[in-house]
Amino acid sequence: MPPVTRRQFVQITTRTLVWISGLLGFAGVLRFLSYKPPAPPPKRFEIGHISSYPVGTRTLLADIPAVLVRGENSVHALSLVCTHLGCTVEQKAGAFLCPCHGSSFDKDGNVTKGPASAPLEILDVEQDEQGNLIVLKG
Repeated sequence: MPPVTRRQFVQITTRTLVWISGLLGFAGVLRFLSYKPPAPPPKRFEIGHISSYPVGTRTLLADIPAVLVRGENSVHALSLVCTHLGCTVEQKAGAFLCPCHGSSFDKDGNVTKGPASAPLEILDVEQDEQGNLIVLKG
């Protein structure tokens, strides 16, 4: 077998790299075309019997994320999703603070400091015939 010249070596190397690049690009296109968006998050959350939440309490529901507020004659949930860019706010000293951009909300979800301009969302809470609570989100 005759020795490979410099020109032949460069040609072989170039063709090999072009083939590898083409295969990687094709694999990327296949991955793009086979994309399946993640399942939407649930919109109903069964959180247990109303007797589990005494009157006058505020209970953190980390899975939703929300705070369940049980009043004398009412039950509602306050979303912990910041209305600015969707970060989860943290409960601190009777208020809610957004760790992402510094918005703050009072205990009822009203804006006390921006950049958020809208209050925290109030989520519907339903009670079934057995007294179980269901939080409806979005």
